[in-house]
Parts: sequence; structure tokens; C-alpha cells
Amino acid sequence: MNTPTLKTERLLLRKFTENDLQALYKIFSDKEVNKFLPWFPLNTLEEARAFYKKQFESKYDQEHSYNYAVCFKEDDYPIGYVNVGTYDSYDFGYGLCKEFWHKGIVTEAGRAVIEQLKKDGIPYITATHDVNNPRSGSVMKRLGMCYQYSYEEQWQPKDFLVTFRMYQLNLDGNDSRIYKEYWNHSMVHFVETECL
Repeated sequence: MNTPTLKTERLLLRKFTENDLQALYKIFSDKEVNKFLPWFPLNTLEEARAFYKKQFESKYDQEHSYNYAVCFKEDDYPIGYVNVGTYDSYDFGYGLCKEFWHKGIVTEAGRAVIEQLKKDGIPYITATHDVNNPRSGSVMKRLGMCYQYSYEEQWQPKDFLVTFRMYQLNLDGNDSRIYKEYWNHSMVHFVETECL
């Protein structure tokens, strides 16, 4: 199976399905939840359907897909997501309905996904967060990721300038590897010594 179902003490991580559109809409329509994400919040259930097809369904056909709905075991209802891209950045992303913030849910889900990535031979993951969203960086640290550098990017499609911090976790023992594409593509990049 290209997206194996994962279980933790509290959680079930599985594929999103078309039956989850209401939950998907709730997650991706909340302005606060999506404040630091590149896309605009969803406005209708039809937008949620199109978003599901583009961001989730289309990726489930790949050999490996890490686009998980995060659910509590007892009700199997999505309250958030964990995604890992399969391109060279292996970008690790997550989001969670705000009523479930500060309960360690993303950390618990993230650890399960990281274990699956190791089994599948994924060499490393990266993650970035807006400097104005340090809580996201705290999640990265709890997952064992290490700060590498910061860079500026004109964030699309919202089209505003963001300073990102890039974190990385090497899963294959090559601890000297640093993913440099964001550094190389940004005219403004630097290392914040207080983050090291």
C-alpha cells in the first residue's frame, strides 16, 4: 500500500477520502489555522472538493504518498493533517484544528510518520516556518529536527514577503547533509545564531 494506515496511542493516520470533505473544509477554511500557509482559506464545500482532488487524491496514486488525515481512534474523524512531499526537499507539513492545539497531537502524529519514512528509506525531511510562527518551529524541534538557516521568499499565491526558518532531520545517519535549495534560490539567506 502506498499510504499505509498508521496508529499511535491516541491517533489513527490514514488517507483522506471524499467522505471527509466536511472535515477538510473545517480544517482549511479556518483563517487562524491557515494564516501561515501558502493557500487562501477555503470558502465553500466545492472549493474543498477541488482542494482534496488536487492536494490529496492525486497524490495517492504515487508509489509512496505521505498525505495523512489525523484522526482520533475513537471517531476516525479528521482534525488535522500531516504531509510529506516526495520531491527532493521531502518537505514536512502539518495543520490542526485550533481546538486541538497544545495537546501534542501533531508531535505524536509526526513521530509515527517519521518512523514510516525511515522504513521506506526516505533519507531526510525538511520543514520551514514563518519567523512570526515560532510555535511551528517548536513542533519541528520536538520531532528532532535541527535549525539550519533562514531565507526570504515571496510567498505564493498570497504574494507577500516571508522570512522562513528551515529545519532538517536526517533519517539515514548522514548528519552532515544540509538541504541547500532554499538557500541557493533566495537572494537573502543567513544563519540566526540564536536558533542554533
